[in-house]
Amino acid sequence: MCGRYVIFSLVPELERYFNAEPPAFDLVPNYNAAPTQKIPVIIHQDGTRQIERRHWGLVSFWAKDTTIGSRMINARVETLAAKPAFKAALKYRRCPIPANGFCEWAGKDGNRQPFYFHLQSGAPMAFAGLWEVRKPKDGEPYKSCSIITTEASDSVRDIHGRMPLILDPRAFGRWLDPENKDPASFENLLKIEYVKDLERYPVSKLINRVENNSAKCIERSGNG
Repeated sequence: MCGRYVIFSLVPELERYFNAEPPAFDLVPNYNAAPTQKIPVIIHQDGTRQIERRHWGLVSFWAKDTTIGSRMINARVETLAAKPAFKAALKYRRCPIPANGFCEWAGKDGNRQPFYFHLQSGAPMAFAGLWEVRKPKDGEPYKSCSIITTEASDSVRDIHGRMPLILDPRAFGRWLDPENKDPASFENLLKIEYVKDLERYPVSKLINRVENNSAKCIERSGNG
């Protein structure tokens, strides 16, 4: 599971990293990104890569309401092609989700220690994601997304059994390619074109509370 992550890279860096057009909104650092919040995603639209925002928690176009989104923040890579909530998005609506790192917790309930996982280089990373748009009869369209997860690599496994599937930058083009609608090719890409080696360190328990949102959330802690 991935339930909390960090994105502090700003628009110019994301434009370069993803070869994307500038967005029509201001992007501010989020050191405690949590489900249902609006988060940046990269989509392929009108022949270009664009930085947009989506609510974290996928709401299918056929959903009765948006409340299901809080239960659809992650999509397991092993069952993507079989789950009704994800099948259409896998075929038509894929996105990298920019991040600088993510958090997982170790220990027993009541005294769990958060750890921050990131690339050794300090560069941004991109979670494999899916997006949807639900268009109600009345009101604004609800744009949402989900982070794909996979079995944890050696870098993460002793803390948590799952991790976000981090796309190798060389896979961005194929993941975003609107002409490719073959689920089998995506499944194969996601099995081999992802990043496994991460660095980590313990951080402050400030990140346990979603209202805390500053660089202090990922400052190194003496615990762990």
